[in-house]
Amino acid sequence: MSAAFRSAAPAEAGAPGGGRPGPLGGPAADGGQASSGSSGGRSARLREALAGYAFVAPAVVLFCVMGLYTVGYGFTLSFAQWNGFTPHWTWVGLGNYADILWHDPRYAPRVRHAAVNTLWVMIGVPVLTVVVSFPLAVLLNQAKRMQGFLRSVYFLPYVTSGIAVFFAWTYILQPDGAVNTLLGQLGLGSLQQPQGWLGNPDTALPTMIVVTVWGAVPVAMLLYLTGLQGIDGSLLEAAQLDGAGWWRSTASVVWPLVRPITSIVVLLNLRESLQGFQTFLVMTDGGPGDHTNVLGLEAYRLAFLKDLAPTLGLASALGWLLFAAALILALINLRALRSKT
Repeated sequence: MSAAFRSAAPAEAGAPGGGRPGPLGGPAADGGQASSGSSGGRSARLREALAGYAFVAPAVVLFCVMGLYTVGYGFTLSFAQWNGFTPHWTWVGLGNYADILWHDPRYAPRVRHAAVNTLWVMIGVPVLTVVVSFPLAVLLNQAKRMQGFLRSVYFLPYVTSGIAVFFAWTYILQPDGAVNTLLGQLGLGSLQQPQGWLGNPDTALPTMIVVTVWGAVPVAMLLYLTGLQGIDGSLLEAAQLDGAGWWRSTASVVWPLVRPITSIVVLLNLRESLQGFQTFLVMTDGGPGDHTNVLGLEAYRLAFLKDLAPTLGLASALGWLLFAAALILALINLRALRSKT
C-alpha cells in the first residue's frame, strides 16, 4: 500500500485540478491546453470586438457625414457668400460676421432687434418655467391620489404634436378666439385684444413667451418631481420637528436640495430660447412687423427665405455666433453649478 501511494502521489501533484497527465508529465500537458485555451479566448474576443465595431460602424459613418462634415461645411461657409446654386463661393473672410453685427445696414439692424427679442425670451422663459414647474412638482409630489393621472395630464403638452398645438394656439389667441371670449364672459372685457394677442405689438412677444413656457413646463416638472422623490424623508421630518412649516421646509430644505435640477432646467431653456425658432415661425413668422423676430428665425430666413440672394454665408455666421453664445452660457452655468454643490 505504501509503495503504490508513493508512485501515485507525484502524478496527482503534477495534475492540478484533476487533469490527466501527458506522456512527458502533467505540467507540460496543461501548459499546452492553457496555450490553446488562451489562443481560443483571444479569437473569441477578437470576433466579439469585430462584431461590436460592425454594429457601431453605421452610427459612426452617419455621425461623420451628418455631423462632422456638415459642421465643417457650415463653418467654412460662414467665410463666404453663396446662394446655394452657383458653382463657386465668393470668399469674404470675416465680412459676414461684420455685416450681421454692425457693417451692413440691411442686416445688422434686424439682427440687433432680433437679439433684443431673443434676450427677453432668454430671461422670461427660464424664469417662468422654474416659477411654474417647481410648485407644480411639489404639489404633485404630495398628491396621494391620482398622481399618475395628474402627471400624465401635465406631461401631455410635451407629447402632443408641436405644429398642430401651435396652430391651435394661434386660433385660441385670435380676436374672436377662446381667450378673448373667456375674458368677455368673466367681465374682463377691458383686457380683450381687438387685434388678437398675436396681432398687437405690445402683447405678441409676451404671449409667445407664455406659449413657450407652456411647452417647457412638462419636462421641467418631471425633472423636479424625480428630484423630490429622491429626497430623504428624514430631513423633512427633522425640519418639522424643529418647528418648520410647509413653506419654511420647502424654501429652506427642498429648494436647496433641488438646486442642481434648477440649473439643468435653466440651461435647457436658455439653449432652447437662444436657438429655437419653430414656435415663432409657425405662430407669428416674426410679426407683427419684427416684434417677435428672434435670432434663430432670422438665421432661418437668411438661409432659406432670401430667394437667390447670397445670404447662406450670413446665416452660417449667425448660426456660429449663436453656438458660441450657447457654449459660453453652458460653461457659466456649469461653473455656477459646481460652486454651489
